[in-house]
Amino acid sequence: MQRNPSVLFVCLGNICRSPLAEAAFRNEIAALEIEVEVDSAGTSNWHVGESPDSRAIAIAAEKGVDIGAYRGRQIVAADYDKFTHIVALDDENLATLEVRQPRGSSAQLSLLLDHVPGREGEGVADPYFGGADGFDQTWADVSEAARALAKSFVSGR
Repeated sequence: MQRNPSVLFVCLGNICRSPLAEAAFRNEIAALEIEVEVDSAGTSNWHVGESPDSRAIAIAAEKGVDIGAYRGRQIVAADYDKFTHIVALDDENLATLEVRQPRGSSAQLSLLLDHVPGREGEGVADPYFGGADGFDQTWADVSEAARALAKSFVSGR
């Protein structure tokens, strides 16, 4: 029996990029009316229990999504079997996920922008140390990739 897809988006602190990717992906699967379990996490424990960055909350709200209730968490070993897909926001976090992946776990690891034709191998820039415009670019990148990833579940690729 094939499992329903489930996706975990992962960045470093789980307060900027991965919550925005989670929100964008939730929008896409709702529009496509497909069931996919979705969450986000960080490879670090720096922001466990914290709300997303206020700039991430603001850009999501501007796009009609409330992420204020999201809370940061760190990826745990059980996530590698709970989720069918663990999607990193950049190369560094993907490398960390690969090192930590328990032997025999079932999750497929990938880079978020690998799901966008022509953008394979690119990371989503971390907007944390910049201004609000960086969050605009992050939203654009994660939205493009979320759309492509959601469509891949519909097409079965």
